[in-house]
Amino acid sequence: MTVLLALETSCDETACAVVEDGRKILSNIVSSQIDVHTLYGGVVPEVASRIHVENISAVITEALIKAEVTMADIDAIAYTRGPGLIGSLHVGVQAAKTLAWSFGKKMLPIHHLAGHIYANAFVTDLEFPLLALVVSGGHTELVWMASDWDFKIIGSTADDAIGEAYDKVARVLGWGYPGGPVIDKMARTGTPSYPLPVPKTSGPYDFSFSGLKTAVIQLVAREEKAGREIRPADLAASFQETALNSMVRKTVQAARQYQPKMLVLAGGVAANSRLRTLITEQMQACPGVQVVIPPLWCCTDNAAMIGAAGYVAYQHQLFGGFDLAADCSLEMPGEAVLEAR
Repeated sequence: MTVLLALETSCDETACAVVEDGRKILSNIVSSQIDVHTLYGGVVPEVASRIHVENISAVITEALIKAEVTMADIDAIAYTRGPGLIGSLHVGVQAAKTLAWSFGKKMLPIHHLAGHIYANAFVTDLEFPLLALVVSGGHTELVWMASDWDFKIIGSTADDAIGEAYDKVARVLGWGYPGGPVIDKMARTGTPSYPLPVPKTSGPYDFSFSGLKTAVIQLVAREEKAGREIRPADLAASFQETALNSMVRKTVQAARQYQPKMLVLAGGVAANSRLRTLITEQMQACPGVQVVIPPLWCCTDNAAMIGAAGYVAYQHQLFGGFDLAADCSLEMPGEAVLEAR
């Protein structure tokens, strides 16, 4: 039995979890800052890092109490080293180092996206080779995993991440932050009747959402100048269908070429109801591929997912030393694998 204490502070959630053998969640505490950042229309990095400092000790204490364990029961500390907001990451990294120094524990530096991918292990055992569509406010990647803990990015966004595009479109339309949930909800009652350009990229599996976002902004400006009223639900549906269908088509194309045993969704945008439907429907074209969709609770940032990835890193003995600092642009393992220590 391996019991890990896991920390996640890459953006605006202060999270700590205790996870047993990478599958059993003994506790998973998340302190969200969303109410604070909603006031500013998006995450303010300086504010986020300060709130992390205020919350980190309480979150760790609560996680240990709820799990009914002490630091003596912990085998190692897994933490998000990157990517993310540097100030936010720094709080989690320093907390991990402080605990490791005080209690003589080993540390497992984890890539944030690896955590999102391995969150699917709470649904079922992951089978390789595996294809992961990672979609969030800061990331849009297709990740190929030929084997366990081997990551290769075969497609990424050339500009905005999908979640970032949702937020920007919602902000232009005065729908508040975060934009993903409100656009998803409004689109359910709308018709995709506004013509919008399908994003084009140079790479077969790359993504682009900046042009689509700009097209929405220009459309709104034209309609307002002409004195025509915007149909909010229809515009939401038009944007969402264009963005998601272009992304899902490339995912299905990659699945046909690479022929994985499993396709997993990962990241905050994996909570989008339309994306979950589209990926399920369109992946029927690949009957030999098992599609895994994570439960809503583990789509957004949390520490349990870091514990799940940390367990795999623990098995590979990928421990990190006190010399490792937070890295806001950390590469995926396999692109730049941490050496065992």
